[in-house]
Amino acid sequence: MMADHGDDLSAVGGPVRHIPVLLAEVLEALAPTADDVIIDGTFGAGGYTKAILASGASVVAIDRDPDAIAAGRSLEQQSDGRLRLVQAPFSTLDEQVESADGVVLDIGISSMQVDQAERGFSFRADGPLDMRMAQAGLSAADVVNSFKMGDLARIFGFLGEERNAGRIARMIEARREKRLFERTLDLADAIETHMGRAPKDKIHPATRVFQALRIFVNDELGELAKALVASERVLKPGGRLAVVTFHSLEDRIVKRFIADRADVATGSRHLPEAHARTATFSKAGGGVTAGDAEVAANPRARSARLRAAIRTEAPARASDLSIFGLPKLPGIQAPRER
Repeated sequence: MMADHGDDLSAVGGPVRHIPVLLAEVLEALAPTADDVIIDGTFGAGGYTKAILASGASVVAIDRDPDAIAAGRSLEQQSDGRLRLVQAPFSTLDEQVESADGVVLDIGISSMQVDQAERGFSFRADGPLDMRMAQAGLSAADVVNSFKMGDLARIFGFLGEERNAGRIARMIEARREKRLFERTLDLADAIETHMGRAPKDKIHPATRVFQALRIFVNDELGELAKALVASERVLKPGGRLAVVTFHSLEDRIVKRFIADRADVATGSRHLPEAHARTATFSKAGGGVTAGDAEVAANPRARSARLRAAIRTEAPARASDLSIFGLPKLPGIQAPRER
């Protein structure tokens, strides 16, 4: 996940020690108090949750990765009933609690998932070509081995912003006719051999393809868009939304949502009710980034960006995902026999 415009490529390649990013800024944006209920939509290793609990607030923490939920059970048991863990996609956060005083989302992959070779997120350690956060459904190997060349090119181009998407997709289509891709290093090595790599190149030529596959397999952009709309439904008036993103595709979605929901339209003479709308959020912080000290201590923070907003008293708007401009990508096909 592209360094010049907010993409965390390091998270694709190798292990990163888990440190919650922009923690002080997130807590300032949420401003939790002892009576609050905060939704941590991306529990991970519990960095934000622990800090929110320390403020005295209660937390409903969501993660679709069963490993993350299992690892958090001890914290749940020690919380005196102030933490409830839920295994679910964060797009369903409004189904987990009736109302909340705050929602925090830390988008993207967790360092624990990267560190586990058997999860298939990283190509620096060999593992199955998997990448499924929920450990169920279509895997990255299924996509690589069964999707048409043109569909692969679109996925790599849109979700990885890979300039050589077509060339890499054609190589994959030709190679899989001889032998299917099943391992992370097999795919990474095939891309490097095909594309070449100059000694001065800091970024591995497979990085953007791996990013694209992970985002596609987990429908990360769709999940984010749905979670933002769900946050609007669940937050109380005055409730706070804080979202940390790590690359331009994510940040664009969050920025577009907040701008749309903070916009007030007065309507027209002819269709006043159809066009009139009130702001459902007010902007509370745009594009906050990590300082030099945090980046030095935690390189992952380099590409992090925090955007925050405060819920108004206006009713939630109808769910319309078209405002996000999500790319039209191929649907899920049946996995190819191995």
